[in-house]
Amino acid sequence: MTVCVPQSAPPSTPSGPPKDRGRTPFTVTADGSYAARLALGRGTGGWFPERWTLGGPEPYAVPLPGSQPEEPDSEVLPLSDGRVLIRRRVAERYTLSLLYPTGPGTGELPLGSIECPRLSLLPPAPDGSSAFALVHGERSTTLWRVHGGTFGPERVTELPGHCTGGAWLDRTGRMLALDRELDGRTKAVVVDLGRGGETSPLLQITEESNDRLLLADPDSGLLLVRSDAPGQDRLGWGVLGSARPVRFPECLRMSDAAVTPFAAQPGQVLMPEGCAVALRIDGPAGSWVGVWRPSERRVQQFPAPVGWLAGAGLWTADGELRLPYVTPYVPCGLARLRLPGADGKRGAREEDGEKEPGGPPQGPVCVPPEAAVPTEPGEPDGQDESAPPTAWAAAAGAAPRPAPHSAPPTLWQAVQPTLTEGCAGFPEPDPGAAPRPVPLQQAPLGRTP
Repeated sequence: MTVCVPQSAPPSTPSGPPKDRGRTPFTVTADGSYAARLALGRGTGGWFPERWTLGGPEPYAVPLPGSQPEEPDSEVLPLSDGRVLIRRRVAERYTLSLLYPTGPGTGELPLGSIECPRLSLLPPAPDGSSAFALVHGERSTTLWRVHGGTFGPERVTELPGHCTGGAWLDRTGRMLALDRELDGRTKAVVVDLGRGGETSPLLQITEESNDRLLLADPDSGLLLVRSDAPGQDRLGWGVLGSARPVRFPECLRMSDAAVTPFAAQPGQVLMPEGCAVALRIDGPAGSWVGVWRPSERRVQQFPAPVGWLAGAGLWTADGELRLPYVTPYVPCGLARLRLPGADGKRGAREEDGEKEPGGPPQGPVCVPPEAAVPTEPGEPDGQDESAPPTAWAAAAGAAPRPAPHSAPPTLWQAVQPTLTEGCAGFPEPDPGAAPRPVPLQQAPLGRTP
């Protein structure tokens, strides 16, 4: 089945999908059970889809190669049943198929194609079975359901302007937030799929500001936004449906590094201030990991595990951060981190005193167990006993090896009672009500802690 979309764009329009700096090529399902990416074959130089299983005790990867290598601009999207949706560009159209392992080979189920100048997949839907995409025109953007409909790709709605991003605001897959550029301004809007794609404003900090949604947690209602309302682009946070203003913490402002949120802790219902957020920090020295909570006035920083697929990761409900990594020794690894309690105890990689806000954390980077070689009989895995203990516990296709030092206590268990009290004033969300804009009100913009 091929669906033709009128090409309002001129022939010179670029054929590739728009670049989204916040999007990582490693995509995880909403329930965290599967992930998918395009991997580069060793020795062949060709790209192929790869599915990761994350829901078991150990991660493992299943290659899904086709009859020929994939183009590097193809996109993959995992579904909760283990299949992987792939979007390929063929001449002037985009084809959509489902891939699944069949013994030694790969099965493929064609879903149809859409003839259009540009098409990009949206993040996985909360139900795990539907898939959506944006068709980009010259003056408008069309939302399509490319899997999970009645028959083939289905057009949902058309929005004036150029839309990017994409974040789900609820667990039912009804409310979808998009960043829409219209008349020279970018504002986050929400599309109600339960009402045929009805669109309403989501973020309206000021009339002249550009307000983008970077991350949304459906359980707590926490929103991470980027806005130039303070006078320059700043990272801020608000709560969906709350009358409280958007706040721009000073600790999220780093002069010599770019900070991007990529994962929020699920399950923190009515506790947005206690919801842990994982940050990707990019500076002159490379990329590393930050962890922040709205209730705290600092960002805890950790060296990234070796081979981290930068910008990819997920939280568990009990507060464990998991980051995927790939090395020549470990083709499918998952590094795990539990943070210490909020009682003043130091974490495994946290030094005494505050860290410089813009510099990378000090200390050795975690080496996967398979790559470490003991140098002396008394030294565990070649690591100096005087070095700080390793924060990341590796899980790479085998049972995790115990760290030479005891793991710190679980952060969430230690601070949950305090955060519950501090968030008692947040209103209980109405599941039937559409999200309201997050107002700025009269909050100071420059140096909110």
